[in-house]
Amino acid sequence: MRAVVYDRYGGPGVLRVADVPKPSPAAGQVLIRVAATSINLSDWECLRGSPAYARIGGLRAPARRILGSDIAGSVEAVGPGVSRFRAGDEVYGDNLDLKGGFAEYAVAPEYVLAPRPAGLSAAEAATIPQAGVIAHQGLAGLTAGRHVVINGAGGGSGAFAIQLAKRLGAEVTGVDNAGKLGFMRSLGADHVIDYRRDDFTRLGPYDLILDLVAHRSVFAYRRALAPGGRYRCVGGTVRTLLRVLTAGTVTGLLTGRRMGVLAVKPGPRWFAPVAGLCAAGDLTVHIDRTFALDEVPEALAYVGAGRALGKVVVRAS
Repeated sequence: MRAVVYDRYGGPGVLRVADVPKPSPAAGQVLIRVAATSINLSDWECLRGSPAYARIGGLRAPARRILGSDIAGSVEAVGPGVSRFRAGDEVYGDNLDLKGGFAEYAVAPEYVLAPRPAGLSAAEAATIPQAGVIAHQGLAGLTAGRHVVINGAGGGSGAFAIQLAKRLGAEVTGVDNAGKLGFMRSLGADHVIDYRRDDFTRLGPYDLILDLVAHRSVFAYRRALAPGGRYRCVGGTVRTLLRVLTAGTVTGLLTGRRMGVLAVKPGPRWFAPVAGLCAAGDLTVHIDRTFALDEVPEALAYVGAGRALGKVVVRAS
């Protein structure tokens, strides 16, 4: 089968298309004929091996040669013990541990998959398992009338987060680069900020900060929070994450504000409700661009440069 592989950390140039053996499903696994795989920031990080946590399991070389975790396709075969799916079923899920989505076939544990809703195409379904869950869990507890700022709001998770926050009746400020201001407004953001011109931590105050690209001082985040407010970050530099977990926790407690790293809960239990909202038309899936399998290097470069408006999808065929 054709797959996009890499053997060392680096930029898109280390990727190549190769013929590799078609995988076979082990016990509890499903073999999927891949139709579409969406690109997440985690793919870019694992390609580069940075931040340092992207090298977990493979300090010197990648633990998995084929990237791509948010996949959608049809079941080709099932391994021993699989009871929920059979050949021909349309499925989707977050295969973060095994990856393998940038290929014609991939194996995934049965428990990471769900039946694809009839109202969603394979490409649409592939955008949801990571990005939709981060947005949904990152906004947990948000209520009508509260002011939320979403840093990195023009990307995949941010596009879902803006829409979900507006559904909850919140006042939404989206932060991203200048090229995404109009896109964030089109999603429903009440206010938009170009981070290169204005510092959102000197504005506000905000009841909730959902930070998808954390790299600032915990004291900057704290000053942007209203009393009783909450800061949640997903990803970012190792230094920032450690500071949020240590100094941020202490500072937040002392000032009546809560600061922490969002521990994302993966799996169908969490992404299926978001997919249901998309299938019902209550949330819109925004696919910026679609790339072919042999264009994966260009697709990853596009996402890594911060240019994507919403999600980017790779089609296997």
